[in-house]
Amino acid sequence: MLRRILAVPAGLIAGMICITIIEKIGHQLYPPPAAAGSGDMEAMKEYVASAPFMALFFVIIGYALAAFVSGFTASKIANNGKHTSAAVCGVIFLFITLYMMFTLPTPLWFWVLGVLVWGLVWVGSQFALKTRKI
Repeated sequence: MLRRILAVPAGLIAGMICITIIEKIGHQLYPPPAAAGSGDMEAMKEYVASAPFMALFFVIIGYALAAFVSGFTASKIANNGKHTSAAVCGVIFLFITLYMMFTLPTPLWFWVLGVLVWGLVWVGSQFALKTRKI
C-alpha cells in the first residue's frame, strides 16, 4: 500500500527533473531575456510569442521525456501490475501543461503536441511492467 502511495510523488519528481534538465539545455541554446527568468510574466509572454521553433520544441522534448520517465517510475514503484499510478502522474502533468498553455501565447502545434505527449506515460508504464520486478 505504501508503495502505491509513494509511486505518484516519485513519478512526479522524476518527471520534473527531466523537464528541468531538458529546459536548461534549451535555455543554453536559446537563452530567454533576463527579465523572463526573473518572474516577469509579461517578458515571458513576449519571449514565448517570438521564440524560435526549437526553443519551444525543447519544452515538448522535456515533456516527452518526463512523461515516459514518470510513467515508468510510478509503475515500477507501485509494483502492482497496473497503470493507475502512471495515469495519475500523466493527468497531473497534463493539467499543469494546460495551465501553462493558457497562460502563455503558445502556437497551435505546441497545444497539439503538448497534450498528446502525455500519453507517453502509458508507454513508460508499459515498459516498467514488462521489465523485471524490483
